[in-house]
Amino acid sequence: MKTKNFKHILAAGLVSCGLAAAFSSCSDDFLDKSPRNTVDPETEITDDVAVAMANACYRTLQSSNMYNQRIWTLDIVAGNSIVGAGGGTDGLETIQASNFTTLSDNGMALYMWRSPWVGIGQCNILINGIEQTGYERGSVKERCLGEALFLRSHYYYVLVRLYGGVPLRLKPYNPGESAEIARSSVEDVYAQIIDDCTRAAQMLPAKADYDEDDKGRATRDAALTQLADIYLTRGEWQKALEMTEEVESLGYDLSQCRYEDNFDARINNGPESIFEVQFSGNTEYDFWGNNPQSSWLSTFMGPRNSDFVAGSYGWNQPTEEFVSQYEDGDLRKDLTIFYEGCPDFDGKQYKASYSNTGYNVRKFLVTKSVSPEYNTCPQNFVVWRFADVLLMKAEALNELGQTQQAYAPLNTVRQRAGLPNVAGLSQTEMREKIIHERRIELAFEGHRWFDMIRLQGGQYAIDFLHGIGKTRVNHDRLLFPIPQTEIDANSLMTQNPGY
Repeated sequence: MKTKNFKHILAAGLVSCGLAAAFSSCSDDFLDKSPRNTVDPETEITDDVAVAMANACYRTLQSSNMYNQRIWTLDIVAGNSIVGAGGGTDGLETIQASNFTTLSDNGMALYMWRSPWVGIGQCNILINGIEQTGYERGSVKERCLGEALFLRSHYYYVLVRLYGGVPLRLKPYNPGESAEIARSSVEDVYAQIIDDCTRAAQMLPAKADYDEDDKGRATRDAALTQLADIYLTRGEWQKALEMTEEVESLGYDLSQCRYEDNFDARINNGPESIFEVQFSGNTEYDFWGNNPQSSWLSTFMGPRNSDFVAGSYGWNQPTEEFVSQYEDGDLRKDLTIFYEGCPDFDGKQYKASYSNTGYNVRKFLVTKSVSPEYNTCPQNFVVWRFADVLLMKAEALNELGQTQQAYAPLNTVRQRAGLPNVAGLSQTEMREKIIHERRIELAFEGHRWFDMIRLQGGQYAIDFLHGIGKTRVNHDRLLFPIPQTEIDANSLMTQNPGY
């Protein structure tokens, strides 16, 4: 009988054998094989070994350098919020990024660069091992291969949007090999991302086909959603539309999903969720260490000095400009932010003095009854959910000149928010309405920056940021710098323009 679900499997045992061998069954025979970051031809990749290898591929998602901090802090760079925090040098690297004064030694640029490569390396081990030994259709090994392909495409998708063309390393690195590798073009990186993700969509089960123990793994739903996002980013509207329609066909119904449930630690992997980063809240692992199993969001975003939640570090304070974008009657406002006079939180009244802007993020906070200590939060981070898919569909339809058809998915999202339907808009007006809706619906979930830089070839981001006083930004600054340490270590690596 299975006693642990996927969330708890991720929290248990993956580092007990060390990162390089995290995919193994931890047996002495397996660990004695060399080199340890590849699958030895003599090693039998059983279903159990394949599953353990796949589990290791997810670990990077949990890192503070990805979804536990850096991805959501991109909303600060995008102008939705400011760092807040404790002042002094606390969050300095994020402040520099949000002021577009980063240099090649910026910590945020370095940390966001490093983590995806760890994940890519783990995926390469699994992909190479299973493809060498073979698999059957519908087998556990095929599913594990699909998980690794999906995750490798995801890690590369994060990198290419942040840094432009990056090296394509698709085989495990062997000790003694040269680590130097040149950057591939943006087009070649996207071609690989799309190939990996398309293959994953063909191999993975649908979310509805997973049992409770495997809930949280990559699914066909997630691969199709990622493809829709990729095609939207590339302006391939018809393909984006087709992907969103495939996701719709899998049975999602936004009218049966509550907005706030997506951020409730007691409901993780709910009916609207398509893909989430899993956290267990397990205190066996160090909150600040390399295997973070407690979500940072509530701890970091809790209003400073408020004692609302365990930790309350006061990061990510919404700006007045962002708050002004809510329409009257929008039900998401009271679920997303704190403001003077807002509904109480866990019986406590919010004070504007808790924040430098007078506002704090409410969306991700977890009460002390659920997470009594700063390092016990089990709340997942939602990467994609169905409302996002509907807004992608609306955008694709509008860009294809089918503005009338775009009203239905857009208004489905608005209806849940308690807002009236929109009608009678031109294509240009509809474009602005959709991006506004994405900003509000997906606030602080890590989408705003990527939306801004894909629109109008990045000109949307520049115009918006100039409009809120961030005049240092230009086209070059829409990419982060390649870290200087990477350039120093790799003679084939080149820097992005403007750094």
